[in-house]
Amino acid sequence: MTTRQVEHDITIDAPADAVYRLLAEVRNWPRIFPPTIYVDHVERGADEERIRIWATANGEPKSWTSHRTLDPDRLRITFRQEVSSPPVAAMSGTWIIEPLAHSSCRVVLLHDYRAIDDDPRSLEWIDQAVDRNSRTELAALKQNVELAHASEELTFSFEDTVRIPGQAKDVYDFINEAGQWSQRLPHVANARLDETTPGLQTLEMDTYAKDGSTHTTKSYRVTFPHHKIAYKQVTLPALMTLHTGWWTFTEDAEGATATSQHTVVLNTENIARVLGPEATVADARAYVRDALGTNSRATLDHAKNYAQGKR
Repeated sequence: MTTRQVEHDITIDAPADAVYRLLAEVRNWPRIFPPTIYVDHVERGADEERIRIWATANGEPKSWTSHRTLDPDRLRITFRQEVSSPPVAAMSGTWIIEPLAHSSCRVVLLHDYRAIDDDPRSLEWIDQAVDRNSRTELAALKQNVELAHASEELTFSFEDTVRIPGQAKDVYDFINEAGQWSQRLPHVANARLDETTPGLQTLEMDTYAKDGSTHTTKSYRVTFPHHKIAYKQVTLPALMTLHTGWWTFTEDAEGATATSQHTVVLNTENIARVLGPEATVADARAYVRDALGTNSRATLDHAKNYAQGKR
């Protein structure tokens, strides 16, 4: 069996303990690591945990379960994939954060892996995926840590919620069946949904703007019937560098509650081009909040009508 061992590293102008905390808090990974779609805790202890990760590898959505051991004293996090996704037979590694000075550190990312049946072409595919994702993750980590103060102004989250006199399952079905949105939602011109792996979807949409123009977005979605659908957009409108979120569905004796949550990072380079030379970050926040919220509320309202029709 061929076991590959590779190392990637980067220097970050931030304290080592701050970088460690960012790596330890996996729920923020979709915001800081471009390949990561969603992360969920399976089990969680004081210094050990099992997590399930959904991410892209060479542009393909994949999912796996990993065991992690956290060592805040030594600033190390070791990981081992318990359930790998083909063509990976086994994957493990370590994050090592080495202080260089009070406000800088070196981050080392180690990987050990094997391919199923020791297939050379599969091993080459994994080599490319690990190299691409490692470089992307380390660069994103550096950018997000070093620009933490600026990103506080540029990053924001919000929710829209609707009460529905119906069943949560029916509302979930409406959001889950996004391939039919062009027939069900007036602001969607086209929708293409692919789900080759159950529970892991690729959604491409052409959506109408208020001026009648259309823009195309691509998202990866992770579904948890019938209570949650998490997503990450990878093809974005001009005013955003990141857009993640989820739909949640709960039920009680009186009906269901459906919520749409968004987290956005603004693209400051395009504010003047899109909104005019005098536009500010606050203007861009308001514009994006209104655009996303309008579409979310419209989708929730149509989901409400759909669920009521099922009663």
